[in-house]
Amino acid sequence: MPAQGEPDNGEPDATPSDAVAAAFAAEANGLRWLAEAGAVPVPEVLAVSQTALVIAMIPPGHATPEAAFGFGTELARLHAAGADDFGAPWPGFIASLPLDNTPAPSPGWPEWYASRRLLPYLRIAVDSGALRPEDARLVEAVTSRIDSLAGPAEPPSRIHGDCWAGNVLWSGGRGWLIDPAAHGGHRETDLAMLALFGAPDLDRILAGYNDTVPLAAGWRSRVPLHQLHPLLVHACLFGASYREGVRSAAQAALSG
Repeated sequence: MPAQGEPDNGEPDATPSDAVAAAFAAEANGLRWLAEAGAVPVPEVLAVSQTALVIAMIPPGHATPEAAFGFGTELARLHAAGADDFGAPWPGFIASLPLDNTPAPSPGWPEWYASRRLLPYLRIAVDSGALRPEDARLVEAVTSRIDSLAGPAEPPSRIHGDCWAGNVLWSGGRGWLIDPAAHGGHRETDLAMLALFGAPDLDRILAGYNDTVPLAAGWRSRVPLHQLHPLLVHACLFGASYREGVRSAAQAALSG
């Protein structure tokens, strides 16, 4: 779906064909990197070019409470595989929008998240009219307090980056990850994304996760902070219908 703008990362504007090729390369890089962890299954990349990405077929299946618990366990192991830095060594994409994956070392996630994941998409959304100046001030208030809102410092986790329910396929009694925006990030981001759009049996996913690698105290209060990025992305892509979602997440993040 066409975006209404893109972050200014100091690089020349890409042509549509360049952007498609970069998006395919980013997805292939992400799938291979996630697969290296040997945790959550992902489809094998069979071929990638400037015009196509071919991945192995995943036979269709169904979510069950048992599969959800197992997926939570495997997701925790994926995150625990870690990353060298926050970010990634390849340019990223989420839907049709570029993601600035310029790395930052641990423990710099709060500033990295504000500068790479919140402010660029806030600018796009305001410039396109999806958000108003008063909405921007709310999000900017979050970024100005990001150090105090982010919770305990954690090392970079190996995250999917766009882990909404539609990017989890259920097959053979397991959850499979597809269509990643993979990078070194904060593990709470993937869990917040699963909650945002209603993953099936989320309580069992969280139980499996927490039994494997317990989450830091107060993680539930930080869910809106981690949901703010995907909501801003949706405002960029789909307009003012996501305005209230952005505002609610920013207000909830500020109230902690």
